[in-house]
Amino acid sequence: MNFRIIAYIVGWVCNFQAAFMILPLLTAGIYREKDFSAFLLAMLVCLVVGVPLTRKKPKNKVFYIKDGCVAVALSWLALCIFGAIPFVVSGYIPHPIDALFETVSGFTTTGSSILSDVEVLPHCILIWRSFTHWIGGMGVLVFLLSLLPLAGGYHMNLMKAESPGPSVSKLVPKVQSTAKILYTIYFGMTLIQLALLLIGRVPLFDSLCITFGTAGTGGFGIVNDSLGSYSTYCQVVTTIFMILFGVNFSAYYLILTKKFRQAFKYEEVRYYFGIIAVAIVIIALNTAHLFRNLLTAFQQAAFQVGSIITTTGFSSTDFNQWPALSKTVLVLLMFVGACAGSTGGGIKVSRILILCKAAKKEFQLYLHPNAVKKIKMDDKVITHDILRSTNIYISLYLMILAASVLLIAIDNFDLITNFMAVTATLNNVGPGFEIVGPMGNFSSFSYLSKCVLIFDMLAGRLEIFPLLLLFFKGTWKKF
Repeated sequence: MNFRIIAYIVGWVCNFQAAFMILPLLTAGIYREKDFSAFLLAMLVCLVVGVPLTRKKPKNKVFYIKDGCVAVALSWLALCIFGAIPFVVSGYIPHPIDALFETVSGFTTTGSSILSDVEVLPHCILIWRSFTHWIGGMGVLVFLLSLLPLAGGYHMNLMKAESPGPSVSKLVPKVQSTAKILYTIYFGMTLIQLALLLIGRVPLFDSLCITFGTAGTGGFGIVNDSLGSYSTYCQVVTTIFMILFGVNFSAYYLILTKKFRQAFKYEEVRYYFGIIAVAIVIIALNTAHLFRNLLTAFQQAAFQVGSIITTTGFSSTDFNQWPALSKTVLVLLMFVGACAGSTGGGIKVSRILILCKAAKKEFQLYLHPNAVKKIKMDDKVITHDILRSTNIYISLYLMILAASVLLIAIDNFDLITNFMAVTATLNNVGPGFEIVGPMGNFSSFSYLSKCVLIFDMLAGRLEIFPLLLLFFKGTWKKF
């Protein structure tokens, strides 16, 4: 274990955290809010920790996947702990566990909240909540890689540990260049959505917060009804961009390099749009009687399907009141999630496809035991390593899901509330049903349950392995 380089990376994350807080600090100045002192203190704490750790570059730059996982997990823990300081110091979320829950929910792009009335919050706190989505969406370590030459040829081990999906590949030979491309696309799409919202006469502050939440597929709202009170134009633009941010960013790179045929051959992307289309039709027809006309039903169905499958978590209506069929479709979409290599959460469409193809292969082998079958995706053979990691991921996912539901059952809420609370946090969705529905929140849970759900949010965003490695004894041995 290369502890020195892990500390170096965590230090830089703390330094960047201090820089990120400039935005809410400026917001507090613009709106003349006294809470700027909370962000100044948080910035100071970040720099006190970060600067000493980054003053000297580590001599040993050997950086394996184990080091990458530990660095990513510790970086995210530091990010969330220091990010919670403004909530506690300002007094708007005085209890540390509540503040940590809100911050973890922000950075992991979950969007679950313990706040019952967000409209009483000052602008600087609101924009910080939303900005945490944007920071966590693409990944703070990917951002760090795009700016700093950290560890020579070992960058990929860091990127693999943070980027979502069963496998991570470079867009170009250099990992640092890949990180720059990803963030350029991310930043560009963010600016386009922001411009379109401003064209639709959405106020600048609202446009920024909505865009940050959409780009990071997070979903923190700045009004109590999320996006329900905004115009149809705003909801349609947000729907489109929620779905677009759920697409594998590699497809956008291929489009930008004019490799259109390769981009449209992505199986995962095709199935992703297919699932969305089918879900919209089912829900629109099933909920048509709840809206003034079928067109409105389709628009609302598209918004909620886009929000749930990309795990954004915005709501334009109280889907807790929808018929059982529509709610069941939404629950299934929570598990499916977005594409690998996107800012969305969930199991990922690619993993679902791999599992389906593996199941098909097993059925074929039952019929033809001597046949040689290979699992392919995008005309490439799925290696045994990817298939094994997918199977282990699903196994661990189900064990965490079951254990979490059991632990929070101590609070004695109904089974649907418990199951949906864990499902919404582990898949980084945000809202669920019943008490944790789009018009509810997570404040009723005990601090023990909130700690369990905090773990679930981190495990979902970091795809389980990096976080669990922290608790594995062999991780900390020196070889």
